[in-house]
Amino acid sequence: MEETSLEAKSLPTVGETKCHDDVEEMARTVDNGGRQRVTGRWPKKGLAGGSGIEDWLDFAFPRVEFVIALAGLILSPAVIGETASGKLITSEAINGIGVFGAFGYAGLLFFSGVKMDPAMVITGLAGGSGIEDWLDFAFPRVEFVIALAGLILSPAVIGETASGKLITSEAINGIGVFGAFGYAGLLFFSGVKMDPAMVITVSRRAVYIGLLAIVPPAVFSVTILQVFCLSEEERVKALGISIGYVASTYPVITCMLSELKIINSELGRIAQTSAIVSDVLCVLLFMIISLFRENVDNALKQLAIIIIYTSFVFLVIRPAIKHLIKRIPKGKPLDNFYLGLFIFMFLASIVMARWAPRFRYLGPYVLGLAIPDGPPVGSTLVEKLETMINHFFLPMLFATAGMRVEKLFFIIRNHISIITLSNAAIAIIVKLGACLLPPLYFNMPLKDAFTIAIIMCSKGAVELAGFIYANDKRVINAEFYAMLFYFVLFMSSIVPMLVKILYDPSKKYAGYNKRNLMALKLHSPLSIVTCIHVPDDVCAVINLLDVAWPSKDNPMSVNVLHLMKLRGQSTPIFISHDKTKSLRGPSHYENIIAYFDKFEGNNWGAASVNAFTAVSSPDFMQEDVCTLALDKTASLIILPFHRRWYIDGSVESDDKYIRTLNSRVLEMSPCSVGIMIDRGSNINMPLHDDPLSELEYKVAAIFIGGPDDREALTFAKRMALNTRVSLTVIHLVAAGNEDGDNWGKMLDTVILRDVKNNGYIHYKEKVVSGGPESATMLHALVHEFNLMIVGRRVDLESQQTSGLKEWSEFPELGALGDLLASADYSSRCSILIVQQQQTT
Repeated sequence: MEETSLEAKSLPTVGETKCHDDVEEMARTVDNGGRQRVTGRWPKKGLAGGSGIEDWLDFAFPRVEFVIALAGLILSPAVIGETASGKLITSEAINGIGVFGAFGYAGLLFFSGVKMDPAMVITGLAGGSGIEDWLDFAFPRVEFVIALAGLILSPAVIGETASGKLITSEAINGIGVFGAFGYAGLLFFSGVKMDPAMVITVSRRAVYIGLLAIVPPAVFSVTILQVFCLSEEERVKALGISIGYVASTYPVITCMLSELKIINSELGRIAQTSAIVSDVLCVLLFMIISLFRENVDNALKQLAIIIIYTSFVFLVIRPAIKHLIKRIPKGKPLDNFYLGLFIFMFLASIVMARWAPRFRYLGPYVLGLAIPDGPPVGSTLVEKLETMINHFFLPMLFATAGMRVEKLFFIIRNHISIITLSNAAIAIIVKLGACLLPPLYFNMPLKDAFTIAIIMCSKGAVELAGFIYANDKRVINAEFYAMLFYFVLFMSSIVPMLVKILYDPSKKYAGYNKRNLMALKLHSPLSIVTCIHVPDDVCAVINLLDVAWPSKDNPMSVNVLHLMKLRGQSTPIFISHDKTKSLRGPSHYENIIAYFDKFEGNNWGAASVNAFTAVSSPDFMQEDVCTLALDKTASLIILPFHRRWYIDGSVESDDKYIRTLNSRVLEMSPCSVGIMIDRGSNINMPLHDDPLSELEYKVAAIFIGGPDDREALTFAKRMALNTRVSLTVIHLVAAGNEDGDNWGKMLDTVILRDVKNNGYIHYKEKVVSGGPESATMLHALVHEFNLMIVGRRVDLESQQTSGLKEWSEFPELGALGDLLASADYSSRCSILIVQQQQTT
């Protein structure tokens, strides 16, 4: 799967007439683009001369823990005596080392629990009743669990005495420093992954949602506080807290969308772009409220510091970083020296809190915005550091938030607490209603509009950090803080659950309308979505389309989707390439588009090409593929296989992300799907321009029966219209009579009768008694063809494939597809596995 690096593998010029044999020869010894190489194990030879003694050692040698324990025993008083042992290792040293040992034992128990799936226990007790699915749906987010763990250790649960013995206030403050560092890192990386230019380019709908998510709740909150607060002190205190329940922040919403795996969906994109607008308003609102609480001189001083710092970052540091990016060679990673320099800049940005304490976390956020997203700088920072921030430092923020709670149950009697709780509830209701209006105005379904409104009410780390700061500064009391803590916990757990209930992105791909090859009317255009990961995919796809024979009587519409891995960015990008406009600057997909432009030119009037680029996380790429297929009413999606071969048949690379993507597209596709296994056969060589060429492209369609086989045969029959293609249909018939679906058998008979009556198609019938005989027969035939087309038939049992599933390496390809993709069939024949649209 290609990444969004500035360097891409170059394609040959459009005028070339063959795919690089010399480059493929070179690729045998040079690692191709950093992809994983598939190699065997090194032989176990050495002093033992390969005699097998190393196997005996591996069997009989004691465990490493046993050896370490023996080493400790040797140093004990029992072996070397008390005097010698006391001189070597004192009791204080043993106790010190024992602390680390105790920590290691605790870690062993912890990670044993981490690696254990509690749902497996429940599944066994419940007899597989589906309760584990309910847990997966209803269990709260990880921040909620960590905060509850902190709450359990707080004085509110175990009492002040026990809590004071377990964790002192100094320890909480010490852990809180790490939590604060994690929160600063969260804001910094949110800025790094955000493109500030998106604020200008967002849609009108997103602007309206972002504005209405902040302005109406803020107006209502300020009005309520002005009316019901009894004193100016109450009003100022409540106004500072109100930003926590009025805000809709970009980091919180983006994290939640990623956890729910809907960030690439249409609704996720709308919510994320709306969050960018609301986040800008939140920062401005926070600055106004914070400055309002200061005296005039101090407010002007802090405002001047913010303006000077922001100007310096964007006018000096950002241009310097862009100049650095230009000096880095294309494709080369960021040097460790510069990585350390950026870490120093991040730490220095936190020091801004010394001069502007109310804006202590604005420094890292602004610095992150100044760093260009994507490679080589933004992506390197995210890949190297974000995991440590999110999984080590940030959880401490939630843990210490729970530890600070002093009251578990309480009755709200304080006037300001009653006003704040009522104000928060009214603000959430107003926000919910206001965010409903723009989607409904733009004709979005009510259910989806309500889901977006709920997403904009998300609460998380940003709001919780503000409440912790207010508690530490004694702006609010223990009861007030506990109420706000429970409010954040409630919102951070209920919002994801409601979104899961209301929105399922896979439902829009449900096949209520037939979008497959068999359903196409005669001479109607065939719409295809073809995916490209790396330039190596281009030759195979284009020539497959050429063999499929686009003509004026049978036109073809090809939608090329270039899939690229999102690196150092949080917002997925979908680009539609306009042919009338030239691409800005050098582009690594220019050659890909040029190849498909040539295909369109060679088939002028018979084929049209539309090019798209999707930059997103590998976990969500299936959304881009299926959405494009749905929008373009495609009948077929062509996906490259995840494994690639050298010209001699050896495996070049194996990409697990592409395999996962293919499996997900097969599950949720709105149309038929074909997986193309390219083995470097003649299909990868461009077709001759001369229609009278003697060169034949031999295509075989393997037919057993079922909807997938009928779909595959329909596509093969389209190829038979090409005068340069020789199509052979091989019908595998069971040795005995098989009971099955009578309607399905009748459909099989009809399509085969059409094949038998077609003079341009060779029909062969092979009687087989089981899967092994089918495998032997296909092994003998595979060398005779350039391309084989088979149906996926993943859930169909038949005598012809019996026994093949037990040896399956790629079950997503079906029995025959997996067989033909195995290393035993190392021929030059390429394979196309077809699955018909799965209708509901």
